[in-house]
Parts: sequence; structure tokens; C-alpha cells
Amino acid sequence: MIKKFRQVKPILFTVLALAVVSCTPKQQDDSEKDFTQYVNPFIGTAFTGHTFPGATYPLGMMQPGPETGNFSWEYCSGYFYDDERINGFSQNRLNGTGCVDLGDLLMQPFSGEKRDDLSSSFDKATEKASPGYYAVELADNEVGVEITTAPHVAFHRYTFAEDKPANLLADFQSGLVWTKDKLFTHVLDNEVTFENDRLITGYTRRTEWVERTYYFAIEFDKPILSSEQLESRDPREKAPRYILTFDMQDDPILQMKIAMSTTSVEGAKKNLAAEVSGWDFDAVHRDAKKAWNSYLSRVEIEGTEDDKVNFYTSLYHLYIQPNNIADVDGRYVGPNREITQSRTGKFYSTLSQWDTFRAAFPMYTILSPEIIADLVNTFVDYSEQKGHLPIWALMGQETYTMISNHSISMIVDAYLKGFDGFDAEKAYREIKRSITESKHYKSDWEIYDQYGYYPYDLIKVESVSRTLECGFSDYSAALMAKKLGKTEDYEFFMKRAGYYRNLFDEETNTMRPKDSKGQWLSPFDPYALAHADSQIGGHYTEGNALQYTWHVLQDIPGLIELMGGKKEAEKGLDYLFNTTQESTVQLSDVTGLIGQYAHGNEPSHHVAYIYSYLDRPEETQRLIRQITTDFYRNKPDGLIGNDDCGQMSAWYMFSAMGFYPMNPVSGELVIGAPQIPKAVINVENGKRFTMEAKNLSEENMYIEKIELNGQSYEKKFITHDDIINGSTLVFYMTNSPKK
Repeated sequence: MIKKFRQVKPILFTVLALAVVSCTPKQQDDSEKDFTQYVNPFIGTAFTGHTFPGATYPLGMMQPGPETGNFSWEYCSGYFYDDERINGFSQNRLNGTGCVDLGDLLMQPFSGEKRDDLSSSFDKATEKASPGYYAVELADNEVGVEITTAPHVAFHRYTFAEDKPANLLADFQSGLVWTKDKLFTHVLDNEVTFENDRLITGYTRRTEWVERTYYFAIEFDKPILSSEQLESRDPREKAPRYILTFDMQDDPILQMKIAMSTTSVEGAKKNLAAEVSGWDFDAVHRDAKKAWNSYLSRVEIEGTEDDKVNFYTSLYHLYIQPNNIADVDGRYVGPNREITQSRTGKFYSTLSQWDTFRAAFPMYTILSPEIIADLVNTFVDYSEQKGHLPIWALMGQETYTMISNHSISMIVDAYLKGFDGFDAEKAYREIKRSITESKHYKSDWEIYDQYGYYPYDLIKVESVSRTLECGFSDYSAALMAKKLGKTEDYEFFMKRAGYYRNLFDEETNTMRPKDSKGQWLSPFDPYALAHADSQIGGHYTEGNALQYTWHVLQDIPGLIELMGGKKEAEKGLDYLFNTTQESTVQLSDVTGLIGQYAHGNEPSHHVAYIYSYLDRPEETQRLIRQITTDFYRNKPDGLIGNDDCGQMSAWYMFSAMGFYPMNPVSGELVIGAPQIPKAVINVENGKRFTMEAKNLSEENMYIEKIELNGQSYEKKFITHDDIINGSTLVFYMTNSPKK
């Protein structure tokens, strides 16, 4: 049976051999400049990376690919590398997050007779993935699957067994959900219309992380011969499942295009017509590959094969999102749930702001300045509809996941770096409104201003983390207010930015919960991990006191002074990285431990760089080598934590080049230690920033000296302007620490 199936596909497997990248990239002539050869989409698909190997388009709305599981935290992206069966192929998913949603419109092709279980085993050797492309051979179902995508249109190509019926399970009820029971209740409303024997349209209103409505248009290149609606598995189901059988006309290949829209069926049809009007699968694949090369080529690095794969896969992960959810005509549905015409033609969502403000957004300002104004305008338009800037927006709707409002620092970062194309006064108005008017259940600004912190008896969860992270938002707002000449606002927000001092406990040398009477929490365990979205609760956000004590991004010198000076701060930081005591509670979000430093979660990402402020840069250099070596590997389990929409990846990219934005709105990149021999960033106006690490080796991890533009350089940081104006940064590496 399988032998017969394979015989009808010689052309398909020739395409696979030429077009895809598996875990070991193929060699290619450098003159071709095909950077996709260094992307391994399987990195992070095992352990807790929560990435996926589906087809993607830079910043596109669609991410079609395989689903191997559902109903748990492990399946936030619907895929886990070690699984042995594929349930079907859905059209979108999240990259590296810790929450579940999407997984819309599950399709599963199969040859022959219908079975109760249409999932299929597959040989890993047939599973291939590269930017814009995914392929696999379904052994049980006797179908070869290829998938590519345009921004709003997923394109599937199936090769069926000869002399057997060609069938497709079209499951409109399916979706990624937290529990099996929700599979039957998450769809609130649905409509499916067979417009003719080649076109199916409709919509689904569903709820999981957010409530949203998506519209679709599904088109086939061969007529539907028959359709069978399957019986509901549960009386609560609102959407149908069909078995479609096709008139294959003596051709084993069936092609399917699926367009989606937030606005209407007509919007989906327009997206389909504009982006993929014909049936040339290979041309769509080439376009996606070309689009990915346009982003990947913005940095050219030298190094080992693994260096290149780790770096370019990180860059790839960075641009799977944010996702432009506006139709090709610029219309979208935002948080007011009304159809709105975008002034720019774009409306971005899926930014995971709590994560990405740290390094991903600063990386966007360097590598893709053309999207920054659109992002800021998205934030402002969102805020005008919702009443506050987005906190964690998905498909245009608010999840309220995580804390503070880090859209603020992104806007301020863009403004201070001189980006235009948006109304700065209007943007500032939305910033001020978002952190002074209590519009949602995670604001409570009256309490914050009354006490100068969030008291743990009034704010039951995350009181310490919220205080610290809101302080950075206040600091960011203060900088913008100052530049706009708003002196009173500057003083107000700068005062708030110092509220972190009110939670520093000299006895324990940590940021400790305090109640409304000014009393410290007692008993107090600085190792106790907290997680507001689980039954654990607690006073920190996916972390503990030892980790969050260092979360004063805006004022590391002030924190050091508060701790009693550099020597005392040094003791505390050494303890963080070297303690052998473990937390009494384990959290899946807190991984990548070095002592109690947790690289798998974002609040720790800047901490290794603090040693540079303690006159111990060699310790930063040693730790950067340890983190990049141990926690970023060219393997499916190569990411130590959730990639979180590119933040984990952005940390690696910055750190591999030798610097990191510890204070993301400062325009300063604190020097660490380069991990690759050379990197050239192609910035605007034909300029190039070059980083070179001379004598870099496994032993030579320390910096002997630095030159910037041929001159000796001794500052702790370089600047954003140094990069975008074009300059040459040279590190001379050695095997022994140098002060």
C-alpha cells in the first residue's frame, strides 16, 4: 500500500530534496545569498520552546502547519517534536508563547476509506521545514503534504495514493484549547457555506485566550465530488466537521488555498484574489522564501555552521510576529470589535509586549525601521478604541496577560530614536492615559499613587513585580514628557519611577512584599516562586524575590547604591548565580537556571550584564558564553524556555554580537562579549555596522580591548546611533579576564 503511494510522487520528493531545510542545513554557494539555508524551524519544538515548524511569511497573518497534540501547556503551538502522529494541519498558531489559542480550520487529508481516527503516523525523515515551507508524508493516510503561505493565504498541496479516493477532513469545530472539554464549547457561533463545488466560505466566533471572529474562504483546484457531515461528538458543538471527497480527474495532486480575515467573507475573498490568484504553489513558495531572505539578509555573520543556524533561526523567530491582521485593503477589526480602516494599511497584533519590549523591539528599530511607525500607530489606534494601550493583544483583542503596559516603552524608544510617521502628542496622550486612568483590573493607579507601591494586602497577586515593572513604564513616560516640554508630567512620572525603593528591604537585600500599613510580609521566602495565572498566586510574576530584585532596568546605579554600594551589590549578584538552594515550588516558566538566575524567563534577561556596572565585566563575559553555549543549541530542545514571540531569540542575537539593551529606552547597548567572529548589519541609506571579534575561540572568551572606528574605546556601552550611522566595532579577545 505505501509502496504504491510512494511510486506516484517522484516529482514531489524531488521538490522536497531541493527546497527544504531539516536539522542540518545544506551547503550553498555564498554568492547566492540564500540565508534561509541556515534556518532550522525545528529549534525550540521540543522541551519548553513552544515553537513550530509550519510555513510562515514575515509578519504575516497565517502560520499553517501540523498539529500533533492539544489540551495542555505543552501544545501552545499545537506541535511537539517527539510526537509520532499528526492530527491535521491548521492555519495559524502562536510562536513560543505560554498560552493557548488559534489552531483554526483543521484539515486532514487521507486516501481510501474513512476511519474513526484520521490522525496519522509519519516518518520523521520525511518531515521537512524551511522559511515559508513545510512538508511531511502521512504514512497511515497515504498522502504527501506540502504547505506554503502568503501573508493572508495558506496554500496546501496534497499528493494522494493512486487508485484510491482522495478525501479531506475539514474540521470547523477544532481549535487549540486548554482542556478537552473546551474543544466542544470554544466555538460560540459558526456558519459554513458551500458556494459551489470548489469554494467554501463562512465564519467562526470562538473564545479561548480571547473572544474573536474569523472569516474564511477555502478554494480547491478540483471539484468536490461529495461531502459527508459527521455526527457531533458532543451536543455543545456549534460547528460542523465534513469528509470531502474530490473528483481527482486522473491527477494525484489536490491543491487548497485558505484565506482568512477579521472583517468579512468578502475580506477573505479579496485577500485570496490579491495574494494568490492562481494555482502555482512553487511560485508562492518562492515569494515567501524571497520575503524571508529580505529580512534574514539584513545581518551577515561569520562563524561555525551552528553559529549561523542559531543566529538566523533566532532572526527568523523574531519576524514570525508581530502579525499584520489588516486585510489587503487595510480594513481590520480591533478591540472595539468594529470594522476600521487603517490609515497606514497595517494593524499589527501578537506582540507579547511583556517579553518583547526588552530586546525584540530594540532589534526591530535596528533591522526593520520601516515597520516602527506602523507599530506605533497600531498602538495608538488600539488605545483610542480600547481606552488604554495594548498590554498583550492577540488578533486585535486584549488578553490582559502579564503586567504593566510595555507598549509605553516601545513608543518612547521609537520617539527618542527619532522615528517619525506618527503623532507624538497623540501617542503621549495615550501613554499618560494608560498609566493614570484605571481602565482595567490590572491598573489600580489610585492605590499605586497613594502608597508609592502596590501593597500585597490590597493587590493580592504580583504586587512586587507590578510595582517594579510599572516603574519602568513611568520612567519611559517621563523621558518622553521631558522631550515634549511637559515639565510637570516629567517630574510626576520620574518620582513614580523611583517607587522601587519603597519595596527594598535592607534586612534581606531583596524586593520584598509590603502591606498597606508599611509592614513587610512575614514569614518571607525569597526563593518562593509565584505565578498569578496558576493556583500558586504570590507576589511576583513567574519568578521570585531573588530574580526580581534586579528588575530596576531604569536605574541600575541607583539600585546598587540602595544595596550599600558595589561590594554589597556584588555579593548579592554572586549569590544569585551561585546559590545551590532550590525553590520549593517548580514552575514550567522558570527554566535555564544558573543558581537562581533563570534565563528561560524574561525578567532575568538583563541581569548578567549588571556585572559591567560592578567593575567586573569579565564575569558578564563568562556568563554570556555559558548562556549562549548551554541554552541556545541547534537541536529541537535547543531553547531553554518559551521563545515568547522572539524575545529569547533577540537576546541571543544581541549577545552574540557583543552587546545588549539593558535599559531598552536608553539607546544604550551594554557591552558583554561577542560569540561570533563577525557580524555586518546593513542599516539604512546603504550604511553598514560591522562587529569583529579578533582571536575569538572557545578559550578566548574574554575581552582584552575594544576599538570603535579605529580608536580605543572604554565605555560600558555603545549606542543605537553608533549602529545606524554605520561604524566598526572591534573586540580583541583573550583567554584571561581583563579589567
